[in-house]
Amino acid sequence: MNATQEHIEAVATRGYTIVENVITETLADALNDDLLRLEATFGVVPTPNTFEGHKTIRIYNLLAYGKIYEDIPVHEKILPIVEGVLDKGCLVSSLSSISILPGEISQPIHADDQLMPLPKPHLPTVCNTMWAITAFTEANGATRLVPGTHLASDHPIYGGDYETVAASMPKGSVLVWNGSLWHGGGTNTASGRRVGIAMNYCAGWIRQQENQQLGIPAATAAGFSQRLRELVGYSVYNGIMGHINKRNPVEILDAISGTSPESENRGPATVWDVM
Repeated sequence: MNATQEHIEAVATRGYTIVENVITETLADALNDDLLRLEATFGVVPTPNTFEGHKTIRIYNLLAYGKIYEDIPVHEKILPIVEGVLDKGCLVSSLSSISILPGEISQPIHADDQLMPLPKPHLPTVCNTMWAITAFTEANGATRLVPGTHLASDHPIYGGDYETVAASMPKGSVLVWNGSLWHGGGTNTASGRRVGIAMNYCAGWIRQQENQQLGIPAATAAGFSQRLRELVGYSVYNGIMGHINKRNPVEILDAISGTSPESENRGPATVWDVM
């Protein structure tokens, strides 16, 4: 069993895994600097509610704001794990940052798929990842996990008290978990902020959390790699779901952006050719 398969197995059995040192500290620092730029540019402040946090800064739709974020969804060390939990037709559901400031209290324990009206346990519909842009420690608010709860038959009670473990990990590491796993952001009793990037995926037959096709300008999406285009939704799932007049939506993206995909292998012109 190779390393990727071991991580997939860990997600299947305990609900999560940690992949250490996925990106360099230099890149993590560059991402942190750019998040601070976006925070200042858009005047982002905490949202005053118990779920998103009174002292937590969140920036959404990151793929629209800079090429520095484009390698995250397709990273060779992480995407194969996600594809092993879901399948290769998975989609980017949301790409956002979560900066927990000093003094923030713990987030209510929850499951990322609990709004979906499906009996539990069920096959994975969501696979989410948290990228440690700063080191994650028990003191600064590392994500709290309730191992094995992705196999539970119910959801956690909002505001309930549960025994958790901290996803402590070095800067540049990535936490991967099944969206059914009970978890939440931790309390930050440290002097600095805990910065993470939440790269969330869903199965190709599930609606994405963020509307990628409207949220990302067509000119920006046209510059994405072929795989990233597919992941944000310019693709067809299992030969039928997501087509436009029987054609792959990437063809319309190319038409409105004036790009030419002739050098890339995009598969059949009509989705019905593969049915």
